[in-house]
Parts: sequence; C-alpha cells; structure tokens
Amino acid sequence: MGFIMKILHLVLVLDFVLFNSILFIQACNQNIIMFNEKANENICAENVPSEFNITSFPNDFIFGSASSSYQYEGAHNEDGRAPSIWDNFTHTYPEKIKDGSNGDRGNDHYHRYKEDVALMKRMGANAHRFSISWSRILPNGKLGGVNKKGIQFYNNLIDEMISKDLQPFVTLFHWDLPQHLQDYGGFLNTTIVSDFKDYAELCFKEFGDRVKHWITLNEPSNPSSGGYTKGTHAPGRCSKYIANCTHGNSATEPYITAHNQLLAHATAVKVYREKYQADQKGEIGITLAAVWQEPISKCQADKDAAQRAIDFRFGW
Repeated sequence: MGFIMKILHLVLVLDFVLFNSILFIQACNQNIIMFNEKANENICAENVPSEFNITSFPNDFIFGSASSSYQYEGAHNEDGRAPSIWDNFTHTYPEKIKDGSNGDRGNDHYHRYKEDVALMKRMGANAHRFSISWSRILPNGKLGGVNKKGIQFYNNLIDEMISKDLQPFVTLFHWDLPQHLQDYGGFLNTTIVSDFKDYAELCFKEFGDRVKHWITLNEPSNPSSGGYTKGTHAPGRCSKYIANCTHGNSATEPYITAHNQLLAHATAVKVYREKYQADQKGEIGITLAAVWQEPISKCQADKDAAQRAIDFRFGW
C-alpha cells in the first residue's frame, strides 16, 4: 500500500503521528500544561503498567519527535528568508492570537538545531519529523530565486540528524505559504499547483539523497478550515458574518483551497515517483488530521452525518 500516514489528535493532550510502525509525538507547552491539568480525567493509572517504557515497543519501532518550521525555527527575517502567510497573519492580526505572540523567534531552532538534535538523541528518539520553510529556500515562492543559505541550513540539519542516527522525515508544507504566493491568491489559484511542484522538486534534488521519508502536506483540512472558513488561521479569510473578516467566502473558499491542495499533493507525488524514487529509494505521502466521529443516536440521519464527518477527515 506504499506510504501511509495518519494523525490521531487527542484533544487537550498530544498529537500522535502513526506511520506503519512509527510514532511521533508533537506537543507544545500549552498542550503539556493542559495534559497535566486533565491527567486525572484522561488517564486511568491502573490501566498503565508501571514497567511501560520504550522497551515495550517492537525492536523495529521508530520513535520520534515532530515540529513545524514556523512554530519552531525562529530567525524569521534572517539569511534571506521572506515572510510567510503566518508571519503576515500574526503581525497584522495579533488580536487573533490569544497572547498576541508570533513565531519570529520560535524555539530558536535555526541557531540551536545542534542542541535540539542532541536532546532528541538523549530522549531515545531515532527519528524526527520537521517541515521546510518554503520561503526560506524560495523567498519569492518560485524558482529563479533560490536562497542558498536556506538550503544550507536544511543540509546542516539533516546531516546533524543522520550523524546522531536520527532518521529525517520531511514535511514540505506545514501551512506557512510564502506571502508572495498568497498575493496572487495562494491555494485559491491553480497556479499554486505548478509552484508547489517546482518547490517540491527542488527539495527532492537537494535533500533526497539522504531523506527517505517525504510528507507533501501536513493536515490539509486545517488550513482550509481555519484559514478560509473561520478566519482563525492564516491567511485569515472568511465571510464577514462568520468572524467579521474583511475578505473571504466561507461557503466556497475552503473547498477551492482543499481541491488545489489535493492537486498539489498529487503533482508532487507523481514527479517524485517518476523521477526520483527509483534512485533515491524513498517514500512519499500525506499527513491527515484524524478525529473520529460517532453518531449521537442510532437514527440514520445521525449515522450519515457521522460518516460525512469521517469522510471529510480521512477522505483526502
């Protein structure tokens, strides 16, 4: 069946990524705080064996961590990186972020990646999933303006991980579209499909000799919903009656952007399989945000509604 990835989102706790026999744990401080506050509600201590640890997993189980470029890297305007839609969104609408914060500094991973890799190794991980900042390697979002310093950063990161026996799992798009591409409509415009293909192919050429696990899009339902239905995610578009957005159409734009994300995904997968997979011997797929739904009653209408909700999550 090739490359299969699922994301199981446990509300208020942690994000888990399952990929065959692979577990990635992705958590931010807020999630950890919520986890501690909700521990008694979410965990039954008697069901967790006291000896449960990494040895409880099969020997070939891949245990890793995960991050996204905008949340993690910082260095938002250093070494040639150009703004993404999340830079623009958090700077333009700080009131839409609970504490008004942004990713300008993040975890300063850009400057401290060696320390971070050392921490991953110390905690016993043997893999790490990270995303590439599209606007760090292509400031204008398009070929013709490749930022060599951005390429070098990811080469350094990948080499550092491999030197510590950590497998790199690379996400091409974790929501931080270059603002230059959003200026022509971004995923509302089919031009994005060819631009994404060019960006993906650049990554395959530069990093594919060492990266054997590629993810095209991270949870595509979320930017379509948050960014174009509710206006709570970048680029902050929605119908005025939804959240008083100045631009957008919550009835149509989520579907247009979802459709174009799927076209971008399919195009990148096709070019990888046709031009690079045979030599590089890697895998490529997509990450989905999976929230399970159950009907509230046994009536057919509720069963149908639950199935539609599942299809929207899993049916990409």
